[in-house]
Amino acid sequence: MIFFVVRGALRTRSMTDFAIGNGFSPLVVGLSLAANITSAATFIINPGFVAMFGLSAFIAMSVMVPLGLMISLIILSRSFQKHGSAFKAISLAQWVNKRYNSPAYGRLMAVLSLLLITFIVLICVGMVKVIAPALQASELYVLIGLVVFVFGYTMFGGANSMAYTNAFQAIVMGVVALILIFSGTGHFDGGLSAFWGKLNQIDPMLSKTFNPTSPIFRDFFEVIFCNFIIGLAIVCQPHIITRSLMLRSSKDINKYLAIAIVVEMLFFMVLFVGLFARLDMPDLTLAGKKLPMDGIMSAYVLERFDTGVGLLVIFGLLSAGLSTLEGLVQSVSTTVTNDIILPSFKSEISEDRKKLINRAVITLLGVIAITVSYCQLVSPNLSVAILGQNGVYAFFSAAFMPVLLGIFTKNIHKLVPIASTIVAVIVYFATYYGELSFYTTGIVRNPAVAGTYAIFGAILAAGIMYFITRNKTNINSQKIINA
Repeated sequence: MIFFVVRGALRTRSMTDFAIGNGFSPLVVGLSLAANITSAATFIINPGFVAMFGLSAFIAMSVMVPLGLMISLIILSRSFQKHGSAFKAISLAQWVNKRYNSPAYGRLMAVLSLLLITFIVLICVGMVKVIAPALQASELYVLIGLVVFVFGYTMFGGANSMAYTNAFQAIVMGVVALILIFSGTGHFDGGLSAFWGKLNQIDPMLSKTFNPTSPIFRDFFEVIFCNFIIGLAIVCQPHIITRSLMLRSSKDINKYLAIAIVVEMLFFMVLFVGLFARLDMPDLTLAGKKLPMDGIMSAYVLERFDTGVGLLVIFGLLSAGLSTLEGLVQSVSTTVTNDIILPSFKSEISEDRKKLINRAVITLLGVIAITVSYCQLVSPNLSVAILGQNGVYAFFSAAFMPVLLGIFTKNIHKLVPIASTIVAVIVYFATYYGELSFYTTGIVRNPAVAGTYAIFGAILAAGIMYFITRNKTNINSQKIINA
């Protein structure tokens, strides 16, 4: 990993190099994308939901979300790659700015991208939950060391190192995913019906498609519909949608997608291990102590595997977190530097100064990550996943329509996507914090429901604004290439 960081640092001469690199093979970028999509949430946090709430959580998080994600990835990646290359965009906010010829809109998207800090926090917490018990060390000290290490090497290597480290991490994650998936084969002695029978003895709700006793997997709307919609929109995160810009050529897009999707399907199957954990720890306790949801997977690994295999599995879990954490730090810092700070300078500044500013931004992000992550370690609301989903879902609800309209329409007034973004943000936070829905009341609220309402609100707002502005001259002065 250090080799790739040093190699990447030597090849990083500008902010463009830091953001999207110098062009990579479809194998490297495909593995990198799979690793970036799959975070500590998939390997560490979300199996805890499955252990606690059963099949309903697995269907929501490991079937419906990936289904929507893969459909959206196939549809959007090719066109975004074509548009991104034409506009020379290195961030989603810059792409929005150039596509709609609106610097103010680009800055709005850049500010909204700060919501992704919540997902950085989720990953940090998930990784600390693995490292701290394995080392029997203080969670705070582990958190500080983790952030200093990851944020430190990311600020120097950028995309040139990240693509290769992510690809390496994806290979390790694939091996570990297979180990985890086959770790519970003994529970299938007697067949599939016997497996579900064992779960029924613990709690009959664990084998149900919908779990009315859970706070976020209660019915068809929550489990199937909302999570599919969220999957469709999740691609609009900067570290995912901009991944196709790292390819050497648009001709590589099909190979890139095939590799990413196949590997991703394997990774999402890891959530099923949550059911193995529940069978091994029926009351979700270890040594008489109640396990927090975010600690179930790490407890399972430490109890199930011997030292040698256990270390490999822990390394794989950490790889899952590192891969996405690197991508988020790189994309958020690029957006803040390129789309918020640099436009405030009246004259062009040197590339060296841009890199220094970017490193200062990464340092500040690190301080924020440590502070918020520690609060979540001390006092989480059910799971840090709720916080992570809250920020991420709000962001891609706001980004979904501008990306969709920017790719599939040639001449559209910029007020159409702007209206969709503003309405999405208002609807999301009003629904979630204003408790405007049955699904967003109580101590634990469902971010997927708020995200779904926000996306449909954005679609409605875009439709209304389109009819209002359809006869007006298109404000976008740039020539848009065919999608």
